[in-house]
Amino acid sequence: MNPLHAIEHAAAEHRRHRTRRWFFKDCGVALGAVALRSLLGDPLAAAAASAVPGNPLAPRRPPLPAKAKRVIYLFMAGAPSHLELFDYKPQLAKFSGTLPPPDLLQGYRAAFISPNATLLGPKYAFQKHGRCGMELGELLPHLGGVADDITLIRSMQTDAFNHAPGQIMMNTGSQQFGRPSFGAWTTYGLGCETQDLPAYVVFSTGSKGTSGGASNWGCGFLPTVHNGTLFRTGGDPVLYLSNPKGVDDALQKDTLETVNRLNARRLETVGDPEIAARISAFEMAYRMQRVAPEVMDLSREPEHIRAMYGAEPGKPTYANACLLARRLIEKGVRFVQIFHESWDQHGNLKAELKQNCRVTDQASAALVKDLKQRGLLEDTIVIWGGEFGRTPMVQGGDDGRDHHPNGFSYWVAGGGFKPGLTYGETDELGFNAVKDKVHVHDFHATLLHQLGFDHEKLTHRFQGRDFRLTDVHGEVVTGLLA
Repeated sequence: MNPLHAIEHAAAEHRRHRTRRWFFKDCGVALGAVALRSLLGDPLAAAAASAVPGNPLAPRRPPLPAKAKRVIYLFMAGAPSHLELFDYKPQLAKFSGTLPPPDLLQGYRAAFISPNATLLGPKYAFQKHGRCGMELGELLPHLGGVADDITLIRSMQTDAFNHAPGQIMMNTGSQQFGRPSFGAWTTYGLGCETQDLPAYVVFSTGSKGTSGGASNWGCGFLPTVHNGTLFRTGGDPVLYLSNPKGVDDALQKDTLETVNRLNARRLETVGDPEIAARISAFEMAYRMQRVAPEVMDLSREPEHIRAMYGAEPGKPTYANACLLARRLIEKGVRFVQIFHESWDQHGNLKAELKQNCRVTDQASAALVKDLKQRGLLEDTIVIWGGEFGRTPMVQGGDDGRDHHPNGFSYWVAGGGFKPGLTYGETDELGFNAVKDKVHVHDFHATLLHQLGFDHEKLTHRFQGRDFRLTDVHGEVVTGLLA
């Protein structure tokens, strides 16, 4: 290295470390002090916390005009059959029971299906709905009632054809575990509008948990404050939120004061930003004890609203989670995601799909309707879909479908998406997207665009590389936008 360059490099390193020490000493401890005052009831603390440099949930200003500022993601884990719900194929019905054309099977990937599987026609009829004439399966009558408010995408594609990598791909943009989820990227970019609840709340309904596990709502290498917080729909929303017997308010405050002073001292010594996040988490937990039970109390909702969703207070249902999602975003929560794991119909497709739609259709449509009547749909994106679709061929006897990544359906509503639009096409038998294809990366790029971000510029440096939700791919699908 040139001697002059070496001297300049050394000076720059000295300035960098000096600035870093100043930041963690003067700003990090200040953040801890504000959090501590908030715990002790200082009414100015919440406002001060948002102004302190280094606040882990301080918003970044979107570089683009934003159409939306919050998201509710209804994730149908297990992969719903688009061929019974969203993408009617008369030719598939006509040739049901016959072998598919060999050219459609070249390079075809599925999880478990027999290479000699025959075509399987749709098990349910379709009907047109709304002024837009959107064609939907008969199992979705409630969604049909809001057809003019949703955008139906029939040409989704993904790279994964098994559940865990498929779910991780759809939620993080990668099949590899450890990447930040879409929800984490959203709160990383937009921050949070409340100091009393997590920025990113997750519910899990259905018969079992997701195949991808907590990585579906993880923060990866982003600060841990952006991790999704799993709520329950009945009882305490978060385990151990209530104080145990024998712990009164005074004892709790004394304990938290001591713990936070120790954390603040450690933060000053080592300068680890995760300690600041830990202090913030203690503050959040304390505030949630007051706010969360009220937000989660569905008995406060009018009876006609609960009936519209099919919600029953105190029960761990999908309908309750949808109504709670609306209540949470009203309180300033940025991102709510509901994982409903029950859509993996390798067999018994007709009966199980009917049951799944009975549980989810009314509440999903009610959420769109409720947001619209409250003036919230305009700047809220509602998303419905799973990790992939289901095959046009039969699997599991005569009544099941395998995993299918080549062409499947999603719907979105609000947030500047074009209502009443049916976008994209698959071929006549439903094997492949053939018109206006929307890859997962394109979908993520478009969602971020509506939230006010250029997907190529919303990045986080990790291990010497700038990472983003869309990796090195993705284009905004302008045809979906109003």
